[in-house]
Amino acid sequence: MPQPRKLHDRYFKQAKAEGYVARSAYKLLEINEKFRIVRVGDRVLDLGCAPGSWMQVAAKTVGSRGLVVGVDLQAVGPNVAPGARTVQGDIFKVEPATLLELSGSLFDVVLSDMAPSTTGHGDDFLSVRLCRRVLEILPPLLTPGGSLAMKVLEGEEFPELLREVRALFARVKGFKPDSSRDVSREMFIVAGGYRPPVPARPLGNAS
Repeated sequence: MPQPRKLHDRYFKQAKAEGYVARSAYKLLEINEKFRIVRVGDRVLDLGCAPGSWMQVAAKTVGSRGLVVGVDLQAVGPNVAPGARTVQGDIFKVEPATLLELSGSLFDVVLSDMAPSTTGHGDDFLSVRLCRRVLEILPPLLTPGGSLAMKVLEGEEFPELLREVRALFARVKGFKPDSSRDVSREMFIVAGGYRPPVPARPLGNAS
């Protein structure tokens, strides 16, 4: 059985050979091979897109009939994923209207490979916070029946997060790709059949 470092080297070298900007491309490739959440012609929103490997995979998959929009605090080079559009900004501040303006319509798929910028105690709570932000902005962005794949660090709040996702999607699975490091606590929540929450009816007397 390969050691974690050797496994890392293998995917790192493979990414360079195949033109991907990061080894994380293989995580999305594995997710899509198993769950088929990204398809030809889809409109895909990639949150936490830098350095651009997931955008590369998504852009190749959707083809010229689809569209990929990425969001990240860091800038992504314009030639990383030809045809993709990017927004440099904070996911907690970016306006859904800005993303819809770039896409022209609701997205079919939302991806998130976001991770906390710090490492150490409490990272799992920060990771769940990022995931909850993703869920928070889904209603104005994701088409009914759409799909989601997002990374989370497993910890105390993981079961509750999973329940929150299951309340919004018809199908939900936890998945750890082979290309993830053995020592990593990362897990990907993969969901399909989005069911937007029903807006609360305003209080008042019936007319």
